[in-house]
Amino acid sequence: MKSLSQLTEREVLALAISSEEEDSRIYMAFAEDLAERYPASASVFERMAEEEEGHRHRLLEQYQQRFGSKLPPIRREDVKGFLRRRPIWLTRNLPLDTIRKEAENMEFQAARFYDKAAERTTDVGVRTLFGDLAAAERGHESRAAELEKKLLTPSARTEEEKTQRRMFVLQYVQPGLAGLMDGSVSTLAPLFAAAFATHNNSKTFVVGLAAAVGAGISMGFAEALSDDGSLTGRGSPWIRGTICGLMTALGGLGHTMPYLVPDTWDNAFWIATSIAGVVVFFELWAIAFVRHKYMSTPFTQAAVPNRAWRFDCTRGRYLDWRFLTGMNKLNACDQSR
Repeated sequence: MKSLSQLTEREVLALAISSEEEDSRIYMAFAEDLAERYPASASVFERMAEEEEGHRHRLLEQYQQRFGSKLPPIRREDVKGFLRRRPIWLTRNLPLDTIRKEAENMEFQAARFYDKAAERTTDVGVRTLFGDLAAAERGHESRAAELEKKLLTPSARTEEEKTQRRMFVLQYVQPGLAGLMDGSVSTLAPLFAAAFATHNNSKTFVVGLAAAVGAGISMGFAEALSDDGSLTGRGSPWIRGTICGLMTALGGLGHTMPYLVPDTWDNAFWIATSIAGVVVFFELWAIAFVRHKYMSTPFTQAAVPNRAWRFDCTRGRYLDWRFLTGMNKLNACDQSR
């Protein structure tokens, strides 16, 4: 495997051609992934793919003038220390910010490559071309801003912001809230059963810790394995599983920690149990607050879920408490449009 400094001018030029071709395909993959969720931003990436294709044609013309029509089979992976592209485009339903950051990183790396490639060539035309392409890659950030200003109209931007918020709720808030609800509620029975059966804080703490950790592991794996996110748009299953598992464990540990009160204290059991009861109240309040903030559920209804509220697709309001336990109301509405 050669390093970039060991490549001939022909190989450097061929490498640049293959890199531009790959970058163009990556941008098109991003555009396809964003088409349904963020159509205006998808158009921006389509234009950027076209520009990369234009760079490839310029490089190809220069190569044909110098070396003919036969390209050596050289790729990024064949060059030691050369820039690598993380294959994040293979992951569907990526967050828009993640795609934008990856595109910025791609342009920065490409500009550095053309700077180094220009140092390696002695041909004036090729050196000028590499310099122009380096400047073009650095100018893509401003070019992308121009395209966004042109294609992302105020209405399109507003719609994409709504979509981004909905995706955030699906990918982070829903699994976290489901975990917090499960951890706060499912561990109450074993914890208080052990507490009142033993009146011993240390033993009660061990039972609560085991219940919280066990529930966290169970909920984490259940969330991660239930849906890979490729069709529903709920994002990486491992991220969702981690969030759900941690929030489940946190919900269980919240009312378990008071039982660290030493048994040597006077009325240690009642002190710990009273604190645990207060913690449970704040846990339930936190659940109601998150539902009110992110799911547009009236706070009183979120605090006392005495009926199954419906989800209004036209208004984008989460009014069904069953949504929190895994019913993908948002995605169902998106598919029905």
